[in-house]
Amino acid sequence: MEKDKIPQDDGALNKLTREVCYAVDESGNYTTALSTGWEVKAAALGLAWDDIQQRIKDAHDKVVRKEASPVLFFMEWRLMDVPILASYTGFWQWTVKRHLKYDVFQKLSDKKLQKYAEAFDISVNDLKTMNVHEE
Repeated sequence: MEKDKIPQDDGALNKLTREVCYAVDESGNYTTALSTGWEVKAAALGLAWDDIQQRIKDAHDKVVRKEASPVLFFMEWRLMDVPILASYTGFWQWTVKRHLKYDVFQKLSDKKLQKYAEAFDISVNDLKTMNVHEE
């Protein structure tokens, strides 16, 4: 692909990041150039973000129904899974899974809640109330 023909289509991440692509310059040499994305990739990313937003909404609804703890909501919101959250908090994976239960979460100490709050970069109060501050 020629350098001046690299796609610059709008997508879900075009304001956050750019992708490095290899292209041929005017002299016929390979070089790198930045692309904001291309239509097919933007569509695929859009579908992925829609799925993520649905998972966040489902987690929120589960917490409201007391079927899960706020840890599940923030885990989805921060795009984490149990192994990642366990590594951030220092808890065993089975402990994190246990803390996903609403009744167990309600009995957690402030020290344990603080570990989760730090992992999610929120306050303990925000963790308890599922209050999200968009940056």
